[in-house]
Amino acid sequence: MTKRVAVVLAGCGVFDGSEIHEASAVLVHLSREGAQAEVYAPNIPQMHVVDHVKGQPVPEQRNVLVESARIARGNIKDLATLDVKGLDALIIPGGFGVAKNLSTWATQGKNCSICQEVEDVLRAFHAAHKPIGLCCISPVLAAKIFPGCEVTVGHDTECEQWPYAKTAEAMKELGCRHVNSQVTEAHVDTRNRLVTTSAFMCNAPIHDIHDGIGKMVREVLRLA
Repeated sequence: MTKRVAVVLAGCGVFDGSEIHEASAVLVHLSREGAQAEVYAPNIPQMHVVDHVKGQPVPEQRNVLVESARIARGNIKDLATLDVKGLDALIIPGGFGVAKNLSTWATQGKNCSICQEVEDVLRAFHAAHKPIGLCCISPVLAAKIFPGCEVTVGHDTECEQWPYAKTAEAMKELGCRHVNSQVTEAHVDTRNRLVTTSAFMCNAPIHDIHDGIGKMVREVLRLA
């Protein structure tokens, strides 16, 4: 039977929403593996809107569901309608929207809160023992909700290749185990059925990021 996978987005654009290349890679790899993607997003305001040319916030307001629909080509559902019973797995791409719209990690770090609908969905899949795939910054959601879980955001030592490595230290302080990995790899926490990969947490060629996401998708489907 075709596996049905929920893909939860956080807007459209790396600095204030979902990272578009990551979201696209997830959808491409799901399609290649013969899985059916069902795209969702919460119907909430974005934290703010960023001009992606200037890299600066602008004084306007946008909606996460409406913006996410750009990536989904309009084929998207309100996250509030997600029913875990009809789905086999969950994947959440990265992008700053995860840390700004799906949670408050961008402003509060390990002391963040998570959007209630997002937390409810993560807990529902976890309780049903259905796999969850997370890439880039989105593993922080698991670190916050599932103490003791194993995840990767790449490396835990900051350098030019790994500019966001301090994220790993904050996740460790939440009680999870961070596993160093390469951008083309995915880490599988079998006990919690979590699959994570670093994606754009690494300064790497886009094809390496695409390959790492492909590994994550295949591992998620293997567990589903």
